[in-house]
Amino acid sequence: MYWAKLFTTRTEVIVAICDEDILEKVFEFKETQAKIKISKHFYGEHLVDDNIAIKLMDRATIGNIFGKNIVNLAKENGFISEENIINVDGIPHAQFVKLESYGQN
Repeated sequence: MYWAKLFTTRTEVIVAICDEDILEKVFEFKETQAKIKISKHFYGEHLVDDNIAIKLMDRATIGNIFGKNIVNLAKENGFISEENIINVDGIPHAQFVKLESYGQN
């Protein structure tokens, strides 16, 4: 299960999804010692399963995902590739942006 929150703007649909077990935990970037909190405010609107998580990522134009399980699910379903994944305190994190392709004139 995952925590997920959808944000919409006039032009974008942004989804933030994290593994259920890391909500409200703090992780540190080793190189810079900067910290990131996986906050309920940003990620924690709805508890969802694999199927809903995939539907949310499919709908999103921008995705922010944090955690081993959601990153693996996103990779398995073609939203990200291995080179898009970073580790923060050993926890996988990735972001994606979908660009609209235009046909040639």
